[in-house]
Amino acid sequence: MIVQRVVLNSRPGKNGNPVAENFRMEEIYLTDNINEGQVQVRTLYLSVDPYMRCRMNEDTGTDYITPWQLSQVVDGGGIGIIEESKHTNLTKGDFVTSFYWPWQTKVILDGNNLEKVDPQLVNGHLSYFLGAIGMPGLTSLIGIQEKGHITAGSNKTMVVSGAAGACGSVAGQIGHLLGCSRVVGICGTHEKCVLLTSELGFDAAINYKKENVAEQLRESCPAGVDVYFDNVGGNISDTVISQMNDNSHIILCGQISQYNKDVPYPPPLSPAIEAIQKERNITRERFLVLNYKDKFEPGILQLSQWFKEGKLKIKETVINGLENMGAAFQSMMTGGNIGKQIVCISEEISL
Repeated sequence: MIVQRVVLNSRPGKNGNPVAENFRMEEIYLTDNINEGQVQVRTLYLSVDPYMRCRMNEDTGTDYITPWQLSQVVDGGGIGIIEESKHTNLTKGDFVTSFYWPWQTKVILDGNNLEKVDPQLVNGHLSYFLGAIGMPGLTSLIGIQEKGHITAGSNKTMVVSGAAGACGSVAGQIGHLLGCSRVVGICGTHEKCVLLTSELGFDAAINYKKENVAEQLRESCPAGVDVYFDNVGGNISDTVISQMNDNSHIILCGQISQYNKDVPYPPPLSPAIEAIQKERNITRERFLVLNYKDKFEPGILQLSQWFKEGKLKIKETVINGLENMGAAFQSMMTGGNIGKQIVCISEEISL
């Protein structure tokens, strides 16, 4: 059969901004035959995420993420439905997910590399497994649990940068759920600020493109900052760190402002900010969610429970069509999404 796929057409360069044209769609022949242990799967949803920017370079700069190869199919988080199976534990009609799902309308995959998901955990919203009830949600939850040092009733203030994104929009809510008395979000549009405070329970929101972040932080965090969930790095993070309290904690989730620059990860702080960090004993340890796989299952169950109880509101921006993967990636990298950026490949899930 003929299927469509997206390949890496060109690299933006280590210091370049990715564009939709870095990706190319093409048609290939997919055999109808599958081997023992394999499944044929129809792709339903695909994910685009900031970490993928590193995969566009010849060298990702890390040992746990491999680079995408030119003219080869791109991969990332995906969800699909099994249409044919020769795997003992997977049957036709099962929904499955993988962190390395090819950007392709239909794929033949090794069943051992797939994880079966239960639609009931997300009330049928399968795309949530790529967002708040998936890796971004786990990153937020485990990051705060492991690096935030929040306890109920401790009266702590948490600041979240990139607060309207996939991780940030979840992290702020989790901060409250785990015991923060005040949560402040930083984002890039008035619309996002309104969403954070009116729907997602943030106590205040700062538009870094229109407002003086330092002044607004002082006003929004009168007792200083105890926990900083950092998604962006750069000048915004420098401003937040300068207002952090003694013995406070930075959760290093991402540094999207630095991903189009040839710098190590995590990027080093400026001497002045590093001096503040050391003087105030602020922790800033690298956080990698893949190091906590033993916490994934209980984490997913906790996120699902909060969602079903109405305590965790989930936002996503959905774009339709495999042909729009490049545009969706470019939009996500420039803040065009609210919540998780998802591409719907095939909504039809009946066989």
